[in-house]
Amino acid sequence: MGDMQIVLAGGKIEAQYVEMKVPLYSYGCEKKIKKALSHLRGIHSVQVDYQQQKVTVWGICNRDDVLAAVRKKRRAARFWGAEQPDGVGEDSMPADARKHYLQAFTAYRLRKSWKKLFPLIRL
Repeated sequence: MGDMQIVLAGGKIEAQYVEMKVPLYSYGCEKKIKKALSHLRGIHSVQVDYQQQKVTVWGICNRDDVLAAVRKKRRAARFWGAEQPDGVGEDSMPADARKHYLQAFTAYRLRKSWKKLFPLIRL
C-alpha cells in the first residue's frame, strides 16, 4: 500500500480561468453566485465584478459545470464573449405574447398582495 503511486489519467492538469457574463441585480446576487460556486470542487477563487456584470472563476474545474452551477441561480448566465443564442432575448417573443405575459404577471402580483393583506379571505 505504501509503494502505490497516483497516476493522472490525462496529461498535465492546470488551473484555468472561466469568465462568464451574469446578470447581477444587487449585491445579494453577488453573494448567491459566490455561495453557489464555493460548493464546487477545485475552485480556488471567485471574483465578481458588479459593474461589468462579470464573474471570473479560477481553479481546476470543468467550465461547463461552472456555468451549470451559476445557471441554477441566474438562468441568463453565459460565457464571456459568447454570442447570445438565437431565440433568447427580447426580440424572440411576439408583441401580443409579451402583452399577455405582462397582464398575467400583473394579475398574479395583485392576487399575491391581496393574500398578504387579508390572509383569512380565500380568493
